[in-house]
Amino acid sequence: MPRTLTAALLAAALACGLTAPATADSAEPAVTTASGSSGAPTTGGSHGTAPVVTRAALNPALVAGRGADVPFLEQEAENAATNGTVIGPDRSAYTLPAEASGRKAVRLTPGQYVEFTLPSRANAVTVRYSIPDAPGGGGITAPLDVTVNGRGRTTMTLTSEYAWLYNQYPFSNDPGADLLHPDWWITECSCVPNATTPPPVISKPFRPSHFYDEQRLLLGRTYRAGDRVRLTVPAASKAAWTVVDLLDSELVGPPKVEAGAANVLAFGADPTGRRDSAGAIDKAIAYAKRKRLKVYLPPGTYQVNRHIIVDDVTITGAGNWYTIIKGREVALPSPAPDGSVHTGVGFYGRTAAEGGSRNVHLSDFAIEGDVRERIDTDQVNGVGGAMSDSTIERLHIRHTKVGMWFDGPMTNVRITGNVIVDQIADAINFHTGVTDSFVSHNFIRNTGDDALAMWSEKSANSGNTFDHNTVQTPVLANGIAVYGGADNTISNNLIADPIREGSALQVGSRFGAVPFTGRLDITGNTTVRSGTYELNWNIGLGAIWFYALEKDISADIRVTGNDFLDNTYNAIMLVSEWSVKDLYSITNVRFKDIRVDGTGTSVVSARVKGSATFENVDARNVGAVGVNNCGSFGFPSTGSEFSLTDGGGNDGGWLAPWLLPNTITCDDRPPVVPPPAPSPW
Repeated sequence: MPRTLTAALLAAALACGLTAPATADSAEPAVTTASGSSGAPTTGGSHGTAPVVTRAALNPALVAGRGADVPFLEQEAENAATNGTVIGPDRSAYTLPAEASGRKAVRLTPGQYVEFTLPSRANAVTVRYSIPDAPGGGGITAPLDVTVNGRGRTTMTLTSEYAWLYNQYPFSNDPGADLLHPDWWITECSCVPNATTPPPVISKPFRPSHFYDEQRLLLGRTYRAGDRVRLTVPAASKAAWTVVDLLDSELVGPPKVEAGAANVLAFGADPTGRRDSAGAIDKAIAYAKRKRLKVYLPPGTYQVNRHIIVDDVTITGAGNWYTIIKGREVALPSPAPDGSVHTGVGFYGRTAAEGGSRNVHLSDFAIEGDVRERIDTDQVNGVGGAMSDSTIERLHIRHTKVGMWFDGPMTNVRITGNVIVDQIADAINFHTGVTDSFVSHNFIRNTGDDALAMWSEKSANSGNTFDHNTVQTPVLANGIAVYGGADNTISNNLIADPIREGSALQVGSRFGAVPFTGRLDITGNTTVRSGTYELNWNIGLGAIWFYALEKDISADIRVTGNDFLDNTYNAIMLVSEWSVKDLYSITNVRFKDIRVDGTGTSVVSARVKGSATFENVDARNVGAVGVNNCGSFGFPSTGSEFSLTDGGGNDGGWLAPWLLPNTITCDDRPPVVPPPAPSPW
């Protein structure tokens, strides 16, 4: 959703002293090696190293029962054999390690390699990587050779055409662009640039981000556990460097066949992708609805450069590795009524104003868009519109603006088993009046905004559940965000590595959302390496943060059974904004059966008036102090305006008796103590 700054926030913000490094074809964002120094080669495992399988760069035992069930196994490049350089760890925004899974990756120059040992049988791999932008923006392409056991070379063509954003929201593809908003507060100069004389010189490119992309490759045969997949940058590559973050390996089954369905080939669809197939798919849909059949998309790549409107229809492919719906972004001759200036590939229900669509079932194909810039009014999402009583399963969506954006009112949509990667904005957003819907076992990586969001802008989203999803490396904002609404549940998710201006979990009264009412359950989730640095406030956020910007947050909110691991700053944060600090409060939040393993600063940070209860909250490896209690900064003699209630069983000494109920312990910027790696409790 749109990201703007309030005038009062800008006036109250403090500088954080960041500088933006150069990012031309021969340069890259600042990196640190594993030793913490700059530039010294540090290699990963040696030849023949046993495979290290992780989930969100963690030992899988630490996240058992959390996150999505996925068909692939993750291996981080820093654990593989390489003659390249391990970069990181680093959690500073605008750096390559910070956007890598686990905050580490491997940098290769031409001629260098990284080699993964397969942990299980596989016939397909996914490579997450970064290569430089073109000096003037727009991206480049570069080769990457793939061999298995030293044989059968295949060359992947990597691209940075969908990566590399710069500048302020809503960002630019031009590394040389001037400030998009010279009237905004800039932490780098501690100023509002257009209010200074002379204007400050801002380093260009300014705030580079969104460095990574990923590609999938079918290997042509099945390989055994122990076989070695080597990724080599050819000596003649024009890319000065290639960063490999990870490799996912998978055993993909044969293509699915739907006998008796309306096959789009019979209606003129072109599986080679040379001709536009949108009209043929429309004809197949119309025929299938008349005959009460499914629509089948057999293996192939189908060119579609506009929305396919779906209502009361089932569309299924041969599997998302085999059936690909791919399209260009197309400029409209004049803006559409909704403000769109482009269209592109997507499957859309009818709008809610038209009554929405019902009984739509989409499964087993990929959607590949062509979105390279963020224009919030554009409807260039993989799936959109309103769809009630519908299911969306096993899709693979990349390079669209938002994977799935739903404008309600609508009800009863089930979204399960999808992979959504490399988005300019969100992965899935329930926007306005989405009810009784379920989002489960989806894998999401590299979004440009909230990965999963319930945004009750005009009417409440209610009765929805986000359960057992995995979210990794959202470049901006939060892993999972709930903005207003009633009786929703966030459960059993795994959220890792948010990069900037967000957290793993956010409960926010902002963006014009209706109030929170009823009950909100946040249960059984695991977060890791979360809690980013808020540039404009000059403070670190929590892995979970409550933000009362526009209204009180006073619903029945229960945070139960969550694990907050390796928190960059705070584990739990409750905050208002300076301009409304005396207006809004956060109350009635209950934390129970929580484990906090490692904080850079505090277990709880309160910068708002209100109260919360803590029961069986166990913490260890706390960096500064258990509680940072600033309240609403009135500092009355009676104590902080925020009170903590001890429900009992809080272990680790973080909630000492002298802190209760409202001792002022306000230090927003204590020295950060990097916590040790998480370990079994």
